[in-house]
Amino acid sequence: MAAPMLRWCCPGRRFAFAWVGCGSCHRRGPPTGSTSNGKRGQSSVAQQPHFTAQKPREGEHEWAAVVGLEIHAQIASNSKLFSGSQVHFAAPPNSLVSFFDASLPGTLPVLNRRCVEAAVMTGLALDCHINRKSLFDRKHYFYADLPAGYQITQQRLPIAVNGSLAYSVCVGRKPSRMVTRTVRVKQIQLEQDSGKSLHDDLRSQTLIDLNRAGIGLLELVLEPDMSCGEEAATAVRELQLILQALGTSQANMAEGQLRVDANISVHRPGEPLGVRTEVKNLNSARFLAKAIDYEIQRQINELENGGEILNETRSFDNRLGCTVPMRDKEGRQDYRFMPEPNLPPLLLYDSGSLPSGADPQQVINVDQLRERLPELPRVTRERLVRQYGMLPEHSCALLNEVGLLEFFQNVIKETRAEPKKVTSWVLNTFLGFLKQRNLAVSESPVTPSALAELLDLLDRKAISSSAAKQVFEELWRNDGKTPAQIVAEKKLELLQDPEALEQLCRSTLEAHPHVVMDLKRGNARAINKLIGLVRKATLGRADPTAIKEVLERQLSS
Repeated sequence: MAAPMLRWCCPGRRFAFAWVGCGSCHRRGPPTGSTSNGKRGQSSVAQQPHFTAQKPREGEHEWAAVVGLEIHAQIASNSKLFSGSQVHFAAPPNSLVSFFDASLPGTLPVLNRRCVEAAVMTGLALDCHINRKSLFDRKHYFYADLPAGYQITQQRLPIAVNGSLAYSVCVGRKPSRMVTRTVRVKQIQLEQDSGKSLHDDLRSQTLIDLNRAGIGLLELVLEPDMSCGEEAATAVRELQLILQALGTSQANMAEGQLRVDANISVHRPGEPLGVRTEVKNLNSARFLAKAIDYEIQRQINELENGGEILNETRSFDNRLGCTVPMRDKEGRQDYRFMPEPNLPPLLLYDSGSLPSGADPQQVINVDQLRERLPELPRVTRERLVRQYGMLPEHSCALLNEVGLLEFFQNVIKETRAEPKKVTSWVLNTFLGFLKQRNLAVSESPVTPSALAELLDLLDRKAISSSAAKQVFEELWRNDGKTPAQIVAEKKLELLQDPEALEQLCRSTLEAHPHVVMDLKRGNARAINKLIGLVRKATLGRADPTAIKEVLERQLSS
């Protein structure tokens, strides 16, 4: 019998051919020797009596926590994984559903090439081994939002395995330091999303929206190498940045494009790993950290009070700040995995192994995708520190806000100001205004060009730092005026006449002899009082440094 046909589904055309892989932590260091418990997408945190943790070192905590993550990232693609239906957030219910998505009899899956490329690029960025042959499987379970009664996934042989995700955490109190840690990536697999259940409590009914059914997902299974909420949240934020840099997922947790399940257990160092619980569907890094830390403490309290931990699924109530039971896992569900009969093995190629005469559009070349990888966040942060001399935490802050790095770089291109001054203004003043008004960088009324011009005025001492803040506030009102126009209208330019400044300083000293006497008695702070008085007399138009120099010279004469 001839091999089944696998067809790519791409915008505008289809292809067909035959095919023949922290500081607040409760534990120090990841456990080793962990194994999978056999459930698809399950982190290896389940109870394993044969495994014992390392002996506790002096000063270590009495309890050790183990945290593993399962992350579902929605692939950035115009169409779904196995159908040509569009992908669009917040579309009217059931408006983006094909016959295949609704599981009508006789419909067949057509693999989306873009989704495969996204999985390969993500695997390469995370240093995974890319399996040149991977398989699709059916995972059976019955729920209203899964009309076929099964989900197409990759349980036996996923597309990528054995990678790593490096992330940096800030440890210690001031002065703090950045420490790089690594979590192992067990596997990355392609799978289709389910639909969405809409619960109407007033009418006591549940409605089904199949717009999400069949959307391509990357499931990333992270090994249990973390030990607290801060580590897990930082690792997820780093993964978000990587996915966004690659363009493989927008990874917007607020829109459900990145969903996290956390597997958590606690044990005493030197003893077997404890029974785990799973906290499902965490949709923000902040809630992820809170849920994990709460669950760790809950398990510790339960064990210290003589109770036992149930192998159960829990959810996080962000209003109450606690996890609550959903269902137990004692009777583990049989998903009855079986090979997907309508999809042949997925084969990938290197440049040297391409079939002779193969159409490049009909195959996926892993080497070509490797060449297309952009600069990853870790490399970008190192470059920023090296190029601009900024602190590592400042480079992290620039990347953590969408669009902020591009804004910073555009300001740098157009200003003569020192990079450290630009960094300070972007991270403190500019970002502070955005946070206060809950705006994205793209919504800012202040453009990079306007901020660059303002910093140029400040750099050449045309205005004072306090006047610059006033100008920035005027720019934020978005009246269409340039910084130079605002300075001229508000008369904020610095006093440039040295003789006038000398006279103002002398008059101030004569008018406030008690402050002068206080200064001469050894109160060094009295000079600040005099500087403030002179600045008030100049309506803030004099440079405080220049005022201090004149005052000190006059006082010493």
